[in-house]
Amino acid sequence: MPGSLGYEDIDAKTFASWGVDYLKYDNCNSDDSSETARFPKMSFALRKTGRPIFYSICEWGQRNVATWGGQYGNSWRTTGDINDSWASMLSNIDSNDASASYAKPGGWNDPDMLEVGNGGMTNDEYVVHISLWAIAKAPLIIGCDVRSISRETLEILSNPEVIAINQDPLGVQGKKVRKYDNEIEVWAGPLSQQRTAVLLLNRGATGSRQITAAWQDIGVGPGVAVEAKDVWLHATAPGRFTGSLTAEVAAHSCKLFVLTPVGRAGEERS
Repeated sequence: MPGSLGYEDIDAKTFASWGVDYLKYDNCNSDDSSETARFPKMSFALRKTGRPIFYSICEWGQRNVATWGGQYGNSWRTTGDINDSWASMLSNIDSNDASASYAKPGGWNDPDMLEVGNGGMTNDEYVVHISLWAIAKAPLIIGCDVRSISRETLEILSNPEVIAINQDPLGVQGKKVRKYDNEIEVWAGPLSQQRTAVLLLNRGATGSRQITAAWQDIGVGPGVAVEAKDVWLHATAPGRFTGSLTAEVAAHSCKLFVLTPVGRAGEERS
């Protein structure tokens, strides 16, 4: 921001002439509280160029940015900077969750970039990382060096079913809907075509846990029968589920499902 301050129109035109599609506009540690004047200036300047440029506001979640970010930007940081650790990743998504009601198509909460592939977490933890970002409709920005990306990292980052949850046209941010203790959580959010995304999270460091997502918690109507597809296994669980879904989840891991209605409890398949 310091370099563009006072030169918003000139810089916006320059960015557009370069074919820029995405601009992250950082507050750069300014202690000036007039952010609601500074960020709109660049927003208006970008609009005047006539080029659709995704405008990412970086205010680190300060000054209630989620309450006004959507007026000017396409995303806004809801947190401080992430680092490549389990604790930092969970802290950021927890903070981001508090602003879920402000997200909508065209304006998204941003808990910072993905650390997947940088080496500070296990692959299971990276699966949790991108799964939480996907269900929260957070921007999926790769933060590792793609020139030296491993096969395992590429598979995690490029899972089409996980990306489809993130990019679902309904555009409703999923959120934490049940916390059973300090380790076990259920996250959920609606998808298009009356489907539901459900994430079962085991934050615990040791031992597997049975985690249950109850229909009343995740927004599925009473008596509705669903099929459950595990998007990491790319497999639909056998049978139908009514009332709840339970799965065993290893430590520092998650299960991510898409639930699709297939009728009412007790109905036969046609």
